[in-house]
Amino acid sequence: MSRIRTALAVLAGLALVAAPASATATPENAAAPTAPERGTAADVPAHALVGYLHASFANGSGYVRIADVPDEWDVIDLAFAEPTSPTSGRLEFTRCPADECPNVESDEEFLAGIRAKQAEGTKVLLSIGGANGQVRLETTAARDAFVESASAIIDRYGLDGLDIDFEGHSLELAPGDTDLKNPTTPVVVNLIDALRALTDRYGEDFVLTMAPETFFVQVGYQHYGGGTGADPRAGAYLPVIDALRDRLDLLHVQNYNSGPVLGLDDQYHTMGTADFHIAMIDMLLTGFPLAGGSAGTFDPLAPEQVAIGLPAAEPAGNGFTPVPEVHAALDCLRTGTGCGAYQPHGTYPGLRGLMAWSINWDVFHGNEFAQAHDAHTAR
Repeated sequence: MSRIRTALAVLAGLALVAAPASATATPENAAAPTAPERGTAADVPAHALVGYLHASFANGSGYVRIADVPDEWDVIDLAFAEPTSPTSGRLEFTRCPADECPNVESDEEFLAGIRAKQAEGTKVLLSIGGANGQVRLETTAARDAFVESASAIIDRYGLDGLDIDFEGHSLELAPGDTDLKNPTTPVVVNLIDALRALTDRYGEDFVLTMAPETFFVQVGYQHYGGGTGADPRAGAYLPVIDALRDRLDLLHVQNYNSGPVLGLDDQYHTMGTADFHIAMIDMLLTGFPLAGGSAGTFDPLAPEQVAIGLPAAEPAGNGFTPVPEVHAALDCLRTGTGCGAYQPHGTYPGLRGLMAWSINWDVFHGNEFAQAHDAHTAR
């Protein structure tokens, strides 16, 4: 989805330092490799499959070369770029070491695989964070290091965009920070500024996606802001999403590894069912008051900006949803047919599709996710 934005060119003078392509970081005084041209892939399909590729680790599911990623995947998120320390802001992207991934390809083969996928129309993005990659941009220096190092990795590999997968304690709201439109907590403000700078730098063809957990998004309906007796992380992604909604291509909240969440029907919904996905997606497309109506409102996103986030297989995460339940959720949200106990506030034929953690886990389990959902998602 194209976005219209004003190009500020705020980063034109940055000296970029290339991130490593191996387990050892490139010294900062080393010459940066020549950056290949970024791919000219077609836009993300109207109905798409998004999958994470374990590019820097195996995680028990085995390593999948990027050239071997099945064709069903429309967006590949390279997992993960991580900071040198939680508060440094400086990112490193390390290829999986051969002792962990015996079939890992060479740097040249990896780059060739990216180019080949892009030539087929696939978007290849850099995903930042993950469960182990805590990123806390507490200072403007950390913000600037984040922008500089993210740009270096994107340029080195010629990537199409960026995925923000901040988890754990990366984001929170300080006491009194309850105005969605005007956040004051440094880790939130600096992330917003960094993403604006990156999207300004690369222009409207740059793909921006986010993969927060339900606690950082939908739980804001019940609890929002620090100092209210609730966990200060509750709803903490919402000001970031709101500030970037004119530049955001896809929000695929992780509808897994989640506790029960209060929906707009004021009933708790439990992961792993069609009703859970319908209720969680309906919140994003309807909008909702924050903290029970005491802290403003999160306005609805466009259906084209939203996808359902799922585990690709049972070992990939808690909350695996069987294929028929996923199809039931898609049909209910897109056409209003086959809905269960939860009735959405509208029909959303433009709902973008599905995200899966991960491509590796799906390949490990015989590509069930991609093969079962590709045709249904594309309807």
